[in-house]
Amino acid sequence: MPDKEFTLNDLKRILREGSGDAAEASLDGDILDTEFDALGYDSLALLETGGRVEREYGVTLDESALADAVTPRALVDVVNEHLARVA
Repeated sequence: MPDKEFTLNDLKRILREGSGDAAEASLDGDILDTEFDALGYDSLALLETGGRVEREYGVTLDESALADAVTPRALVDVVNEHLARVA
């Protein structure tokens, strides 16, 4: 089991840091299975998020993994899979 686990709250924090407080309202409620587009995050925002995750968690996420993770649940799962590999 990895030393760190990436959670939905971690993702929300990183998304907010990258986009500012304006996106805060869109991250309230049950968003796990809501597509990032519907939450107001485009592919550029997700690339920025991926870079922040890589730096903070010491993983390398390939672009296809980020592109395939269209919901917060999928992105959290991808990050945790990568964390398990480096543990």
